[in-house]
Amino acid sequence: AFYRELFRCAVEVAELRNIVIGMPHRGKLNVLTILFGTRPAKIFRKLKGHPEFPADAKAMCDIASHFHTSTDISWKGRGSFHLNMLHNPSHLEAVNPVSMGKTRAKQLALRDGPYGSQEDGSTRPARSQALNVQVHGDAAFPGQGINQECLMMAEVPHFEVEGTIHLVVNNQVGFTTPADRGRSTRYVSDLAKSIMAPIVHVNGDDPESLTYVTQLAFEYRQRFGKDFFIDLNCFRRWGHNELDDPTVTNPLLYGAIHGRPSIPDAYAQRLIERGILDQPDVEAMSKSHQNVLTAELQAYEQYEPERSYFQQQWSGLEQPGNEVTTWNTGLDYRLLDHIGRASVAYPADFSIHPHVKKTHVDARLKRLTEGQRIDWATAEAFAFGSLMYQGYNVRLSGEDIGRGTFAHRHAMFVDQRTNEMYIPLNDLAGAGPGAGRLELANSILSEEAVLGYEYGMAIDNPATLVVWEAQFGDFFNGAQIIIDTFLVSGETKWMVCNGLVMLLPHGYDGAASEHSSCRLERFLQMTDSGEARPDGDDVNLQIVNPSTPAQYYHVLRRQMIRNFRKPLVVVAPKTLLRLSDCVSTHVDFAPGTYFRPVLPDDGVQDPKRVRRVVLCSGKHYYTLNQERKARQLHDVALVRVESLCPFPVQALQDELARYTNAREFVWSQEEHRNMGAWTFVQPRFENMCERRIQYRGRPEAATVAVGVGPWHTKQAEEIINTTFQ
Repeated sequence: AFYRELFRCAVEVAELRNIVIGMPHRGKLNVLTILFGTRPAKIFRKLKGHPEFPADAKAMCDIASHFHTSTDISWKGRGSFHLNMLHNPSHLEAVNPVSMGKTRAKQLALRDGPYGSQEDGSTRPARSQALNVQVHGDAAFPGQGINQECLMMAEVPHFEVEGTIHLVVNNQVGFTTPADRGRSTRYVSDLAKSIMAPIVHVNGDDPESLTYVTQLAFEYRQRFGKDFFIDLNCFRRWGHNELDDPTVTNPLLYGAIHGRPSIPDAYAQRLIERGILDQPDVEAMSKSHQNVLTAELQAYEQYEPERSYFQQQWSGLEQPGNEVTTWNTGLDYRLLDHIGRASVAYPADFSIHPHVKKTHVDARLKRLTEGQRIDWATAEAFAFGSLMYQGYNVRLSGEDIGRGTFAHRHAMFVDQRTNEMYIPLNDLAGAGPGAGRLELANSILSEEAVLGYEYGMAIDNPATLVVWEAQFGDFFNGAQIIIDTFLVSGETKWMVCNGLVMLLPHGYDGAASEHSSCRLERFLQMTDSGEARPDGDDVNLQIVNPSTPAQYYHVLRRQMIRNFRKPLVVVAPKTLLRLSDCVSTHVDFAPGTYFRPVLPDDGVQDPKRVRRVVLCSGKHYYTLNQERKARQLHDVALVRVESLCPFPVQALQDELARYTNAREFVWSQEEHRNMGAWTFVQPRFENMCERRIQYRGRPEAATVAVGVGPWHTKQAEEIINTTFQ
């Protein structure tokens, strides 16, 4: 009743073009096959133990209850729309922000809703033609904190989707937990009161009432662009699964359930009593559906899995091969200089903050004129602006991202008289009508829902560079469910690719446990990189620790111009943002330049004198290089591993070949021995570069950093001393 009325309204009331649905796995197979056009043969084939993708797909596959659909739905010949029901993990409610992000991406493609503008004089619908629908469980909706985060995003600029229709399937039991022990509120839907959303409680025994309320929900969304909740009071006849006996823990509830007919049977009886149907009609409908299922079961062996990926807006993209490719991401400095100047331009009547004017605007203009000391933030502006010139959209999301946690970015200015925000790069001169836009999405103080939202944006449109920046690198762990179940595994489970970029500020600066480490070791462990075979571009997750602004620029541009999409973790800097040595020249951005997975030691004048090769990554290089200069060491080479995954075997071998007399190879890192990249680098280096490598860094520890200043200083000194001893 809910979905059929939703479809009718989509065609007859609003002429929607897209509906994006996020729902859990319970009941999903029925919805897919009965309403959404998925062939039961596909389900039966999966249940018989066969993969759901063609043989050429690089996929590990998933269970049937996590399936999705992307299909056109036609309603009684009166119109059609595109429906996306997303893949979901078994982590309940985690798909909700993903569905919101995908809906917003549809609105961006349609240029309506929050992206609608009348500046060109065109006439657009009053409400977006893309609708978000979320289906919740009665225990999961109040129990999972991600729902509070989603509701708090519902009306926030850059996150609102002009209203979501919510259906809470209220079975009055969660797994085996009785309703009175599953929450502290009277109703399962009371959380929705936090945004004053209308809530209608509907008796599941009355499908016609559900139809009327669904129409009300739809019309409310269309008129007000806000969320609407339907609390459908019903029951679950069987236990949590087919083998579960619910009477063990809920005997009174299931005594009542087993003593009454099912909702379809009860409704059929009502229709018979009203003279709309008779018993043979009911039996014929039931038998017809059973015949369809029987035929589909018999046909499952002949069913060939369909290619449901790399279509529509993803056409032209593909899964990468097992080789490592190089992409020319350099550009003429005249264009980059133009972009850099545009990134700090503002209207004549704009009241800019005097400190920003002096330290950011004037400083950038000076750097651009010299072309010799391009810093991190300027390189980022080069990357964003140049991609926008090429027609790509850029979305940067996170807490305080407009200014930047470390007050380095200032991608937007705030008028000191009016509080109005201005984004200079959105007024790029000469970019043309096909230019992309920069969206700065300052988020609520959330990680899980916000990252899920950005993932939803990224899986829908490969022409948008989606970047999520953690305020500090370790804050990603608030979004661990999204990272584990969607970001790093979505492609191999579901053939759903994404090019989302995570910027995770990292570095040991004496800030103790909570702001020092992005837990690099955890991301490296989540990759499918091989310890004894060279990696290719087809690794599930790419991880870089760039040490120069130019390297950061190249890796951002590479993310979009390649013919494939992979998620990217950037171990982002803190102190390097303003370190005088951490700069690039215009030559580093020139045509023909690219991201280099290994940076050689250009300071070594005579490679034959080198006896010790020290491998390091990121910020740590500058500390080591400063000490090497102070000690006047000429027999030590510092080699920077910029790409950790794919592990750059060939590039390392090429660099090591320069040092024919080297006898010692060392990995030096700031992190503790059971953290950082050491346990990842050691087996790969020794197995494929065929050299023993020694460890230099902090010892094992239970937390990432000490909380006593002198201890931090002593540890840092010991790392330096042991690296060069």
